[in-house]
Amino acid sequence: MHTASLAATTAGYVMPQAWRILSKTGYFLGLSGAIGATVTYATTVRPALRAPQTSPEDTVVLRRRTAAYLAWAGVVLLVAGYFQLAARVARAGKGTPFGDALAPDRILDFLQAPAAKGAWIAQGTVYLVQNAVLVVTAAALTSLFVPAVRRHVDAVALLALPLSLAVTLIGAVPATKPADLDRWLDLVFDQTHIVSGTVWLGGLALLVALAGTRGRLGDGAGLLWADVWRRFSLVAMVCVGAVTVSGLWLSWKHVGAVSQLWTTGYGIALSVKVLLVLGLVAAGAFNQFRLMPRIVHARRADDQSSLLHLTLRHFPLVVWGEVALGVAVLAVMPFISGSARTEAGSAKAVSSTTVFASGAALVVALAVSLYATAKASDALARRTPTTAAA
Repeated sequence: MHTASLAATTAGYVMPQAWRILSKTGYFLGLSGAIGATVTYATTVRPALRAPQTSPEDTVVLRRRTAAYLAWAGVVLLVAGYFQLAARVARAGKGTPFGDALAPDRILDFLQAPAAKGAWIAQGTVYLVQNAVLVVTAAALTSLFVPAVRRHVDAVALLALPLSLAVTLIGAVPATKPADLDRWLDLVFDQTHIVSGTVWLGGLALLVALAGTRGRLGDGAGLLWADVWRRFSLVAMVCVGAVTVSGLWLSWKHVGAVSQLWTTGYGIALSVKVLLVLGLVAAGAFNQFRLMPRIVHARRADDQSSLLHLTLRHFPLVVWGEVALGVAVLAVMPFISGSARTEAGSAKAVSSTTVFASGAALVVALAVSLYATAKASDALARRTPTTAAA
């Protein structure tokens, strides 16, 4: 397509300002750090550390690193939450400069604004409660900077987990009753997309940070990390399924035709995000079909040297690439604003029995494919020759 034609078809797209890009990306980084780290610690790291074969020395090292990571995640969440709140003020203020929106008195006025006509609660009140929970979450996490609190990292992480989830869920509470079922589903799938995405990306970042302690771990740490990667692979697989289903719903709501993926500003930004996510999925598939079978084989062969190399050097290198792709996804998200349907003049998406039936079939097919993926990985592990672990 010629440049002039592309400019004409994307004329309805509004490029976000720099402060909007930075504040939104930072906010999702903060959520990823809090939600992803606490969920991954609870579902993956903590159970692995409690296994009988884990040495006390390795447990101490990893708990200490986890505590430091969660403490800094609390700092990032607090700062990012403040800038995100200021961005809301700037967007609601009809031309209010972002610098002015950072002023506490502007933020206070925004939070105390009366409810709109027909609303069951003031939008500012929703954001007030959301940010109060955010502050409590950040306080719980940053308390891990204190040595005495650091000894109770399990309790703090398990406390911060539901609080961090509440931060995004409370922010999604509608001030007015959704007009129809589609609007309710938009809210549900949007939060599903956010939570599953932050668990996936934030979990990867936490595990990469913990893998950086390999120089201080014992020779038997390969067994521990084989368990960690196995557990997180299951978590990631669930997240991939949730991201896929919710993403398809949201894409259908905002994209009326395949051609809109390259003829509208929204579609172009969405296409870039999809390509990055596909890169994440490809890296995860490499882990599942290539590295996990080799790890399983090395574990069965009691090859500690290969197991340590695979779990703490080879596997983390791939995960570093996934983290980089994940950060790129978050950087693209602020550009996905508006709707390709609106830009292209397409009709509004309206659900129907056919749409729900197709969606149910998709969910079943996706569940079957993920199950088949896990089984295929197990089969490869059983057939992997001894030389593959070298």
